[in-house]
Amino acid sequence: MEKLAQVLCDADKACEALTMSDGSRLLLLPYGARVLGLYAAESPENFFWTNPAFERAETARALFARDGWHNTGGDRTWIAPELDVFFTDAAHQHYWQPRQLDMSDYQFERIGGGCRLLREMALTLAGSQRAVRLRLRKWFGPAAHPLRHQRGMANIAAAVQFAGYTQRITLESLDEPFQADALLGVWNLIQLPEGGEMVAPTYSRAVPQPCFGNVPADHLAVEDHVIRLNTDLRGSHKVAIKAAASCGRVGYFYDTGTERSLVIRNFFVNPSDEYVDRQPHDPEDLGYAVQLCRVDEAVFGSFCELEYHAPSLGALPDPARSEDISQVWAFRGPNDAVDAIAHTLLGATPSFIGQE
Repeated sequence: MEKLAQVLCDADKACEALTMSDGSRLLLLPYGARVLGLYAAESPENFFWTNPAFERAETARALFARDGWHNTGGDRTWIAPELDVFFTDAAHQHYWQPRQLDMSDYQFERIGGGCRLLREMALTLAGSQRAVRLRLRKWFGPAAHPLRHQRGMANIAAAVQFAGYTQRITLESLDEPFQADALLGVWNLIQLPEGGEMVAPTYSRAVPQPCFGNVPADHLAVEDHVIRLNTDLRGSHKVAIKAAASCGRVGYFYDTGTERSLVIRNFFVNPSDEYVDRQPHDPEDLGYAVQLCRVDEAVFGSFCELEYHAPSLGALPDPARSEDISQVWAFRGPNDAVDAIAHTLLGATPSFIGQE
């Protein structure tokens, strides 16, 4: 963590460290409001993917100086629907990451036993070309080991490194009165090293919606209670899963040498609420809460993304405000121990990776 922090400092980007009582450590980047690093106690290994430009200060400075999107990596928050927020035109021909959302500095403060990032911004919606004013708050704090009360798991948990955190996000509309057509929602994305396996538990057999790319049939498995995506493939691909089927957890396995890492996002799903993200090929098809993504781009990097959406603004009793709480749990250790943890928390173990 110290090397990454020093590179960022040398590139004139301030970062902040947060250490929890269990030794879990976060490296927070106020530029873009990102959790750039997640580390287990006394471990130098980041669970997240970060841009290779951060190997040296010179290349880091070059990344921040270029005109295009500054994809730093880690855990970030965007705003959905993508078709309205990330396009500048109603025909959806020009994709543009809003600089005021993801390439600007957020206010930072230590509060409530954790850290908070805050920014007010105006975004122009592609469909209506109307500007909306928003306030985004992100608080990060501890997340206790989810298996600490699980009998029979003590030896397994002791064999595996753990790091985790809780994220609390508040999205508020600053427009008065609140515009009922501005249904915008929090969209959280974690970037992770390529080549692993994504696992999304489901309550029933669910057919994922293709968003972009053509995932080969032998890389996507749809089972009665889980969807798996093998990310050992070239090109960019993404699929989405309905809120009604999602169990509120997604996981990502990847192997490094003799060890296995598992990163899990735990979040709240409410199928009775509105999930507003949609795809250009079927803009009337709503209700998607989970997205599994593989990105392989020369400019942006090669990584995987665990993505989930929170319900949008517009719900009673306060339609101008939404709140979302989630946890990230990360484990690293022997394959059998990590798989036992996965079986308990996800109801599934890897099927694609680590197989002969």
